[in-house]
Amino acid sequence: MLEKFIKKARFFADKKEKEKNGDEGAPLKEQEAAKLSESLSENVKKIKSDVHDSNDIIIREFSFGQNQSMKAALVFVDGLANTDIINRSIIEPLMYKYSFIDFGQGMYENDLDEIKRAMLSVSEVKDAVTFDDMIYAFLCGDAVLLLDGFDKALVISCKGWERRSVSEPITESVIRGPREGFTENLRTNTALLRRKIKHPALTTEVFVMGEKTKTPVCLAYIKGVANEELIAEIKRRLKVINTDAILESGYIEQYIEDAPFSIFATTGYTEKPDVVAAKMLEGRVAIIVDGTPFVLTVPMLFLESFQTAEDYYSRPWFMTGLRFIRCTAFLISILAPAFYVSISTFHQELIPTDLLFTMVAAREGIPFPSAVEALIMILAFEILREAGVRLPRPVGQAMSIVGALVMGEAAVSAGLIGAPMVIVIAITAVSIFAVPMQADAAAILRVFLLLLSAAMGGYGIAMGLLAIMVHLASLKSYGFSYLAPLAPVELKDLKDSIVRMPLWLMRTRPNGMAKGDSRRQGDFVPATITDKKED
Repeated sequence: MLEKFIKKARFFADKKEKEKNGDEGAPLKEQEAAKLSESLSENVKKIKSDVHDSNDIIIREFSFGQNQSMKAALVFVDGLANTDIINRSIIEPLMYKYSFIDFGQGMYENDLDEIKRAMLSVSEVKDAVTFDDMIYAFLCGDAVLLLDGFDKALVISCKGWERRSVSEPITESVIRGPREGFTENLRTNTALLRRKIKHPALTTEVFVMGEKTKTPVCLAYIKGVANEELIAEIKRRLKVINTDAILESGYIEQYIEDAPFSIFATTGYTEKPDVVAAKMLEGRVAIIVDGTPFVLTVPMLFLESFQTAEDYYSRPWFMTGLRFIRCTAFLISILAPAFYVSISTFHQELIPTDLLFTMVAAREGIPFPSAVEALIMILAFEILREAGVRLPRPVGQAMSIVGALVMGEAAVSAGLIGAPMVIVIAITAVSIFAVPMQADAAAILRVFLLLLSAAMGGYGIAMGLLAIMVHLASLKSYGFSYLAPLAPVELKDLKDSIVRMPLWLMRTRPNGMAKGDSRRQGDFVPATITDKKED
């Protein structure tokens, strides 16, 4: 029902946007931007008015040329632009070199091009003809050169703000594999991808999003591998976003995801360049947002939550076992409290006699039912986890460990909580950290199944699991089934699902995800097998 409502809302929103634009499929129309004037003083006055005389925006006015006849102004933001480049590669060549252009002769347009061609020793120089383009340029860290008598400006690349160096991501540690992670700088992140995929088909497209923040958002994919329909759909969803701020990739995720009211994420994210490169080589598309190290990847399948980059760097049989362990840990994290409440309240006959006597003795004197007991412990765990994350690292670790031990021991000693319940919640809490991408969904499912088990016992758990499976089967991620390759079954893709077969057996990309270039390797047989056949 919710899904139909969302589709209708999106349909009417798109229809309204098209009517507003007057052209189907056209991007949002912008208001006519103000053009630059040929008067330097008017341009400088307009800039000061637009930026409200902010003291971090530097306007350096100077003269150069023969007889200092040419008046100019250089505009940049202190802290975003590299002052060494400005001093040595812009101001010094213009003011102190003697190979000047005679601005009294020839056309102004040719003279401006000559400055760009011969006098500025920087890597990139572009033209700007509107105030919006010019202001956006220097707010992004470039310098803008304005000349008296010209109705356009030169945007000179000289970005130089402080940035975090490439380091190992905290959220995705590995024993074997690359230890570099994305940073908050967009160009650093695209360069990390270029290092992984040195092929001209790697394509990047940049969109500026957010009316106030003007955040660069980069779409990265491998042309000829990624599905063109998928690329077009992502672009469509990005273009209809109309907001004043995009501060992190999570903003984009919430605007473009397929099922916004579902507890399961249909858009993946990672901090590791090798993970993004591997997914792009399968036909997926990456969305890189300036200002965050978390890169989105679409489409996302449910089984990706139980896979890590390290799975492909180590031997297949052990990694297959680890995937089964992760699946088991996820089930434990959502089912353990519900199962304990169910058997202790409704199905005591399923418990061995000796264990039942032990559990009864441990619960003697406990004033709460098992369900309330479990809810109290789950709430206490979530409070401790949140406090451990928000506090400074040394204090947070001490609080998490000492708080859990002291509170658990005190609650058992005071007779408020039974020791078996403490063990169940401890196993539940530890298990979810094996599958961090599903931690949010597991926290909700844990309480959902617990309430059903408290009301209907094992029957409630069965009904809850059935509802979860039906919901998962109904989800789509950019046109792909969320449970693929399990539902619908794709035999070729099962080689990289819960099991991980050897790399030389995975000859094709996931079915339907790559269009045109679906084969990623040729036929290969290990040398040992070939030798045995020859013998």
